[in-house]
Amino acid sequence: MTCHLFAEQASFTEFWSIIVIALAGLCTVALLILFVVIVRFFPLWIQSIMAGAGIGPLDLLGMTFRKVNPEIILRSKIMAVQAGLDDKVVTTKSLEAHYLSGGNVSTVIQAMIAASKAQIRDLDYKLAAAIDLAGRDVLEAVKTSVYPKVIDCPAPSKGRLTLDGVAKNGIQLKVKVRVTVRTNLRQLIGGATEDTIIARVGEGIISAIGSSETHGQVLENPDRISKAVLARRLDAETAFEIVSIDIADIDVGENIGARLQADQAEADTRVARAKAEGRRALAVAAEQENIAKIEESRAKVVEAEAEVPTAIADSIGTGKLGIMDYYRLKNIQSDTEMRGSIARGAIPMKN
Repeated sequence: MTCHLFAEQASFTEFWSIIVIALAGLCTVALLILFVVIVRFFPLWIQSIMAGAGIGPLDLLGMTFRKVNPEIILRSKIMAVQAGLDDKVVTTKSLEAHYLSGGNVSTVIQAMIAASKAQIRDLDYKLAAAIDLAGRDVLEAVKTSVYPKVIDCPAPSKGRLTLDGVAKNGIQLKVKVRVTVRTNLRQLIGGATEDTIIARVGEGIISAIGSSETHGQVLENPDRISKAVLARRLDAETAFEIVSIDIADIDVGENIGARLQADQAEADTRVARAKAEGRRALAVAAEQENIAKIEESRAKVVEAEAEVPTAIADSIGTGKLGIMDYYRLKNIQSDTEMRGSIARGAIPMKN
């Protein structure tokens, strides 16, 4: 009986030993996790407290579970707070949402700070985040809005150095243009890019040169080109606002009108030569045809002359022609041949 009690007491003691060990292990794991959390998030929490960002340790831990980089969110929130941005707009949740959407949180906050310092009222957090998610550099857009950007037209990277236009008098002008643009933040999403601005300005420059009566008018007042282009509102539906269009260089090129006239005259000459050659060929063909007809007529004459002796013989045989008539016919024929020879100069005439 005593042995049995000792056995039960030993089993009970072993059970509680296992429970104590398990609790000790859980406490150790909890302390280890707490230590890791403190080491990982305590510096960030201290930064949040010192800067007044309002991000607690549980928020930092939740960011880790949501696969959000807490350092980026905290740094961005601190920049927003220090710059005086509205806490009701730039919240921790909005920053996390933008991060999870694949946006660049730091760039958006920097762009908003730059816009706030420059007193640009068109840019709010929603627009900045939308521009960033659309793939545009919102910070660069704000900088371009504050400091206008100069675009060369035509773009040297495209392989062309000048815009070539021809005035009404046929003289070619080679123009280099510099376009100063400012970013239109409201139309940055869905607005046309720099290539569209360059294409529109180039088209306007060439059209303005082509509408000038002489190239001298353009050389005397180059600003008339820029004014005409600006009046066409080429920045409509684009991400930029054209501030100015300046003529950087203008040179006189070739006399395109004279060259075209010379080419046309050469083409007309070739056409006339071809037509004359065609008429000559027709004339040669007609001449050959007439020669063939003459030869055919001569053959018919020879054939007719060959039948004369036969006819004479038949006439003599039937008594229709006498021998004296035949001799008189021969004399007449001889006299005719002699007269023909004298007319051709074959036999000299005697005095």
